[in-house]
Amino acid sequence: MKILMITPYLPYPLHSGGQTRSYNLLKYLSKKHQITLFCFIRSPQENKYVKNLENYCHEIKTFQRGSAWTPQKILRATFTFHPLLIANYYSKEIQKALQKEITNNHYDLIHTECFYLMPNVPKTVLPKVLVDQTIEYKVYQHYIQTLPFWTWPIKPFLYLDVLKLYNWEKYFWKKANQTCAVSEDDQCLMKRHCSNTNIKVVRNGVNTKKFAPRKYQRASRPTILFGVANFKWMQNREAAKILLEKIWPQLKKKVKTLQLWIIGRYALDYYKKYQNEKDVTIKEADKTLPFYQKAWFMVAPIRSGGGSRTKFFEAMASGLPIITTPSGIEGIKAKKNRDVLIGKTNDDLIRKSLYLIKKRLIAREIGKSAKRLIQRHYTWEQSAEKLNEVYLDVTKNAIPNHH
Repeated sequence: MKILMITPYLPYPLHSGGQTRSYNLLKYLSKKHQITLFCFIRSPQENKYVKNLENYCHEIKTFQRGSAWTPQKILRATFTFHPLLIANYYSKEIQKALQKEITNNHYDLIHTECFYLMPNVPKTVLPKVLVDQTIEYKVYQHYIQTLPFWTWPIKPFLYLDVLKLYNWEKYFWKKANQTCAVSEDDQCLMKRHCSNTNIKVVRNGVNTKKFAPRKYQRASRPTILFGVANFKWMQNREAAKILLEKIWPQLKKKVKTLQLWIIGRYALDYYKKYQNEKDVTIKEADKTLPFYQKAWFMVAPIRSGGGSRTKFFEAMASGLPIITTPSGIEGIKAKKNRDVLIGKTNDDLIRKSLYLIKKRLIAREIGKSAKRLIQRHYTWEQSAEKLNEVYLDVTKNAIPNHH
């Protein structure tokens, strides 16, 4: 098939879960389909990475997004029905380019990653596949709920933006010819809001060839990892802050030799002040495997759900035990106490961390079990095959697109 794919980022380098997902799916889908990619970039410097995708895409066209906080975008979010997230990606340039592309070339379908790009897609008889990588209104709603008390004067405006976000998100779930979630948990929630809409699941996955082979030894001292993450994502920032302020000090009092690694993109931008604390390492990293294989376990006090975590897939594929919350493990069919340890409160997470430090053999068994789970159910090959089935289904009854 000839597919026109639209993403809110250039799928390289692999600095976020979305980029990792799109890159790996392109790699496998390109074996069966011809894909033209339209994507947003933040700065012209990103164009140097286009060559990394040329083996997988017939053609790649990039469009600069710029800052979210321009007067034009703020005015659009304030005085139209568009929330700020849609205003941020609303682009006349990409709309015209898409219209021209569809008019001048034959395509079998349009695949859009993330609903907030959908207002840019012109009216067309082409079938539309929408994959929502997370349920955005839930993420922003949780963020507003956790804002400090002195922000209350602006909270009504923020909640209005979330309401607009919710309405548009639901609208596009219904409007696409086929909407896909990335997990069964997201699928259930989407079906609850759109009861007559057929929502399919195209899971996230992991490159098991990269993460499964053992290349590094565990650190000699007990070592907790949070990451490897992108800290522009508010869920990661919140979790790291809870870990640094509420959990780490309590653990350090009890285990003097303990060390903590906060690893990921923009980590130093947000947590540099903690770098001076004894046994705390804050850094960015190009290579992720050493941290997954050297750490003793991961602690991730994530407080809001939606989507599924790339860092968890990579950690589990590497055999690293994870301690997280019920919200954190959403989207991964992991069995409690076998594949993952789950704690609802900070005290639970502290207790389970101390337990794994003492019970090294049990920690190893949890890591092995998690690795087996990932290898059985969460590979990118399986995700791409599922998406291929979606493409075949959606084009079966499509109106032929003749030019």
